[in-house]
Amino acid sequence: MQLIDTHTHLYVQQFEADRAEVIAKARQAGIEKFYLPAIDSETHDAMLELEAAYSEDFFAMMGLHPCSVKANFEEELEIVERWLQKRPFCAIGEIGIDLHWDTTFFEQQKEAFIRQINWAKDLDVPIVIHSRKSTWEVIEILNAEKSDKLRGIFHCFGGTVEEAEAIIDCGFHLGIGGVLTFKKAGLDKTMEKIDIKHVVLETDAPYLAPSPFRGKRNESAYIELIAKKLAEIKGVDLAEIARVTSENAQKIFAVGANNTLLLGKTR
Repeated sequence: MQLIDTHTHLYVQQFEADRAEVIAKARQAGIEKFYLPAIDSETHDAMLELEAAYSEDFFAMMGLHPCSVKANFEEELEIVERWLQKRPFCAIGEIGIDLHWDTTFFEQQKEAFIRQINWAKDLDVPIVIHSRKSTWEVIEILNAEKSDKLRGIFHCFGGTVEEAEAIIDCGFHLGIGGVLTFKKAGLDKTMEKIDIKHVVLETDAPYLAPSPFRGKRNESAYIELIAKKLAEIKGVDLAEIARVTSENAQKIFAVGANNTLLLGKTR
């Protein structure tokens, strides 16, 4: 049985003491591929070093996280663009809009998001979206930027059926993580009505650990707990959840990974 963690930050400081053990534990749990979303220039080196150390099954993205969009966001975007010109990445992410922590740079977040969407279309690679308290704002931008090449994952989806259907209509998959196991989150009710062909699994490690580890450090091995919960909700075997979500992930990340931006061709 193969499982894929489409969103894990195993390169961050929280795993410094036992990273190798955490990875070994995840592999024992059946996780065969790990996708690493970027945050900003302060963590690029750590992310790329981890990818290089486990190059057969770890795959880095490149992008500017919306919570890192500050007054210097232009400089950060230049760094992202330079990396996209140097080598291929499996996706541009995580990018998007976050209206939970701070709305000071909302306009700059939108500008950074749109610019990175256009890079993804130029490269023909997916995007991985962070949309905390901004689902409809993000959907509005995606509809305005609509393209056959625009696709990817709404990371950490936890919304309503209406939101899920709007995301699917945009051509995107839902990234389902630990929130699915939270008793009062209500995501289980949403997922009862959503076909698993629109779903991929993720942990967002070290954040948002599923029950019974809620509040503790999340790990990629816990993807199995999320898969089991989804199997229970959908009334299917765990093996079917693993098969379909893994096929979905492989399809999303399969195309365009060998492209790099050409100087003078970016928007």
